[in-house]
Amino acid sequence: MIVSMTGYGTAQQTHDDVSYAAEVRSVNGRYLKLSIKLPEHLQFAESEVDKLLRKRLARGTVTFALRIRTEGANATRSLNMAALQGYVDQLTKIKLPDSVRPMIGLATLATLPGVAEQLEPDDDARARTLEAIINVAGDAVGALLDMRRDEGRSLAEDLSACTDRIREELAAVQDRAPSVIHEYHDRLKARVATLTQTAQLELDSEALMREVAIYADRCDIAEEVSRMGSHLDQFADLCGRGDKVGRTLDFLAQELLREANTIGSKSNDTAVARSVVEMKGLIDRLKEQVQNVE
Repeated sequence: MIVSMTGYGTAQQTHDDVSYAAEVRSVNGRYLKLSIKLPEHLQFAESEVDKLLRKRLARGTVTFALRIRTEGANATRSLNMAALQGYVDQLTKIKLPDSVRPMIGLATLATLPGVAEQLEPDDDARARTLEAIINVAGDAVGALLDMRRDEGRSLAEDLSACTDRIREELAAVQDRAPSVIHEYHDRLKARVATLTQTAQLELDSEALMREVAIYADRCDIAEEVSRMGSHLDQFADLCGRGDKVGRTLDFLAQELLREANTIGSKSNDTAVARSVVEMKGLIDRLKEQVQNVE
């Protein structure tokens, strides 16, 4: 079954008193475009998250975000005393009105940039952290893929309904095509009869048949109808296969539209023209929908 490029997934895990919350969302895109947002002190994990996403996703504009919350003793950060003293020195130099008594809270100072620093983890801690990030990222991507598969089933149903209606219109065109030639022959014969009676002329019947044959050749749509049927069969087969077929489906939709345009330009018949207009509207819907297929 085909897979949609639109989806959303989240996951949350706790390791070593650290809560990891991952969120990944995707929308349609021609290629795979990744945006990875990690806390500054976890940037070392970006390349591994990138590998994971590229391994499991083929197309789409994907945004991955990770939030963490540290609890217990692991939440402790080191204080940069030089930075803290620098802030205090600058604040005490500020001249205030005599009626204003400055009050500086240590808690407020600790939130200033560069004062409370994240403890630098050792190699073992980095390895455990990386493993935790990859685990939670994998779960989030799994949830994303589940949603993309659900969306894909809905897409497949809509695409199938469109192709079925195109087949119906194509069958109507195929049934109508022979009558177009016969009706042209009858109209031409009637016109010739009127002209010859008025002008008292005679027209060779062979000339009339040649004209009808030329018109029949010019309006022959059998090849286009056959190609459209073949494209529709291939389209259905790809939708059932669902192995990253979005680009191929897009190409087939373009080919279907090209054949429909050719049929419309060849046939000078109102009924066929109505069917062509209907088919082109359905093909436009196909083209719009397959833009979201991976």
